[in-house]
Amino acid sequence: MFRPLLSLVLMAVFAAAPSQGEPRADTPIPTAPTVDARAYIVVDYRTDKVLASQEAVARMEPASLTKLMTAYIVFQELAAGKLKLDAPVVVSEHAWRSEGSRTFIELGKPVSVELLILGMIVQSGNDATIALAERVGGTEETFAQLMNANAKRLGMVGTHFENSSGLPSPQEYTTARDMSLLAVAMIRDFPQYYKYYSVREFEHNGIKQQNRNGLLGLDPSVDGLKTGHTDTAGYCLVTSALRDGMRLVSVVMGSTSMKGRENASAALLNYGFTFYDTKLAVKGGAALASTKVWKAAQSPVDVGIKDDLYVTLPRGQANDVKTAVDLAPRLIAPLTLDSSVGQLRVFAGSQTLATMPVHPLKSVAAGGWWRRLIDTIRLWFA
Repeated sequence: MFRPLLSLVLMAVFAAAPSQGEPRADTPIPTAPTVDARAYIVVDYRTDKVLASQEAVARMEPASLTKLMTAYIVFQELAAGKLKLDAPVVVSEHAWRSEGSRTFIELGKPVSVELLILGMIVQSGNDATIALAERVGGTEETFAQLMNANAKRLGMVGTHFENSSGLPSPQEYTTARDMSLLAVAMIRDFPQYYKYYSVREFEHNGIKQQNRNGLLGLDPSVDGLKTGHTDTAGYCLVTSALRDGMRLVSVVMGSTSMKGRENASAALLNYGFTFYDTKLAVKGGAALASTKVWKAAQSPVDVGIKDDLYVTLPRGQANDVKTAVDLAPRLIAPLTLDSSVGQLRVFAGSQTLATMPVHPLKSVAAGGWWRRLIDTIRLWFA
């Protein structure tokens, strides 16, 4: 812990006070709506704050929600330049013979990676999905190892994949919480490919199919992500919506019908947007304090955080947010942009909302021999 020599308290500058009709700061947040789902969760995209949940860490069958991880890995390959959207993929017999929803790709005929992506996302085609998995991993079994490695890296501790499509398997399971982590990672890591999740329909081989995510046509703020269904998993839906700069992600698993999963998702999203607000608390790169650096070529130095910091609070309480910077007692050059020189605290009343390290906004080089000598002597008496 740093001994605070400087505690700089700043009022966070947010939007104007809530308009008439919005909940007051002292108004209790009502409980989440009762929805048709065995498990669900709704989280804020920027802060990962859980706004409502039920059985969120219970193991559930993912069905075609599995395809979110398949797409995530395909997008990784595209972003790394290892795969091209127009690259041809020859359809194997294993992919062609897959059961369930289909894109109707043809055995032995090459199709583009982009066509397969659209078939996987819009039509939930198992054949297109397996063809992509084989193109990346060689075999679907090898690709499943990549899926599990990425799940571990993303903190999906309750998930295990056996195949790329989500066809039923005894060791294929996930949780609503894990699917929210994957959805957030998808939007954050691959914004250039996220657009595919808002495509409403796709046609291949003369067969046009609609996106099974019915909320795309009902709510203009919804722009993704994926549906899933098997007899044992029930109806599942991972959804994201963006309203007035605030993005939420909801996961609904085990609904009894397509309409049930859509109604549940809509209710949870509306609940989150109505009763919570996400605001910018501290701007990344902004000077939060200025402090002396001993033995430095130049001093003082401005300090701050690297990235924007957001907080999620009950709607109407954003103006209660304050920040404080506690700096280390003696900072000695050289300092890099990664040097931790203190801690930022964000709080509302007695509640700590976030803490994170503070860094110099510019690198601080060591001074000449005379500056280092003088400051060494001064430090003896400091």
